[in-house]
Amino acid sequence: MIDTHCHILSEYYDNIDEEIEKIKEAGVKAIIVNGTNMKNCQEVLRLVSKYDIVYGAIGFHPTELEDVNLDCLDFIEKNISNDKIVAIGEIGLDYHYDNTDKEKQQLFFRRQLEIASKYHKPVIIHSRDAIGDTYNILKEYSVSGTLHCYSGSLEMAREFIKLGYKLGIGGIITYKNAKTIKEVVRDIDLSYILLETDSPYLTPEPFRGKPNMPSYIPLICNEIASLKGLSNEEVARVTMENANRLFDF
Repeated sequence: MIDTHCHILSEYYDNIDEEIEKIKEAGVKAIIVNGTNMKNCQEVLRLVSKYDIVYGAIGFHPTELEDVNLDCLDFIEKNISNDKIVAIGEIGLDYHYDNTDKEKQQLFFRRQLEIASKYHKPVIIHSRDAIGDTYNILKEYSVSGTLHCYSGSLEMAREFIKLGYKLGIGGIITYKNAKTIKEVVRDIDLSYILLETDSPYLTPEPFRGKPNMPSYIPLICNEIASLKGLSNEEVARVTMENANRLFDF
C-alpha cells in the first residue's frame, strides 16, 4: 500500500524515526509527504533524502499564502527535478473562511499548475468549498493528478476523472455519516482511487480523535474493500498500481 498524501513533519510528530518504523511494519511501501509552505517544503526535501520510503510533494497551500510571493515559485522550479519529488502539492483553492483572498489563491494555483505543466509533474489538489472554481481552472491545463481528500459529489467525481484526475480517499470513508463519499467509492471504478491518510488529520475509525498516521492506511483499504465487495488484497494491489502509474517513484 502507498499513502499518497500525508504530513509526517516535525511540527506534528516528536520522533520521525519511530513513525517511519511503524509505517514500514504496517506494510506501507511508500508515503508522499506534502509541503504546504516554504518552511515545511524545505523539511520535505530533507526527509526524502533521509528515508527510503519517503517521497515528497512541494507546493503552497491556498490558506498559507500570507508570506508567499511570486518569487517563492522559484523554489519549486529549483527543486522539481529532485528524483524523490514526485508532485507539486498541496495546492488548490479553499474558500472556507470569510476573509479568503480568492484572487490571490487563484493566481498561485494557476502559477503552480503552469510549473506542473512545464515539467510534466502531477499535482495534488486541495479543494474546500471551491469545487466549481477548482474544476474550471483545472480544465485549462494539461496536467494530471489527484483530488486529495475528495469530498465532492459523484457527478463531479466523474468530471474530474474525465480530466485525468484520480480521487484520494482517506479516513473520512470510515465515518458512519460520510454518505456522499461512500456513494462515490461504491460507484467509481477502483482504477481511479488512491489511498491516503492526510496524517495527522482525519484519523479513521476506531482511532478518530487521535493523531492520524500512515500506518492506519490498512483501515481505509479495508473499508473501501467492504464497500466495493472486493478483497483487501485486491484494493491494496490496484490502488498501489494506480499510485505507481501517476507518480514517478
